[in-house]
Amino acid sequence: MVDDDAVFAGFVHANSGALFKTAFLLTGSAGEAEELLQDTLARLYAKWEKVAAADNPLAYVRRALANAFVSQHRRPRTRDVSLSQLRETADDRDPYRAIADRDLLWQLLGALSARQRTAVVLRYFHDLSDAEIAAVLGCRAATARSLIIRGMAVMRKGSAGTEQAIALGRDGTS
Repeated sequence: MVDDDAVFAGFVHANSGALFKTAFLLTGSAGEAEELLQDTLARLYAKWEKVAAADNPLAYVRRALANAFVSQHRRPRTRDVSLSQLRETADDRDPYRAIADRDLLWQLLGALSARQRTAVVLRYFHDLSDAEIAAVLGCRAATARSLIIRGMAVMRKGSAGTEQAIALGRDGTS
């Protein structure tokens, strides 16, 4: 094992620069490259006799390095988010407003007839054409278009009334 240790240390000393460059090109980060190279060499140390017996030990280690990189990115738990990828500004969306909007949407959809609701859902949530909606509803394309137009009119009217009520409530003049 002492001879294997010396051979391994000599290989690492002679090739660590080239292997680090490969790891850096794979990861795009010096820190991640160091970690990838270290993990790969640690795994290969246990079977160094096999690596040293290969026709080209450097190619063997380079392939192991690439395979380790690919395997690492297959596992979702190892994916790190770089701080440079994070947004610098806070999210301006109001989560309470999103809940209120969703509740309003359910109320507005509930105000539609079953056929209008089906037509609106198929159009705006499933992006179906008039002909496809008509096939589902068993009617003509013009009828499907009419159901969508009338359903959206009902929803706009209900939405306007709700927004006015909300505005009045905010002003305190209700």
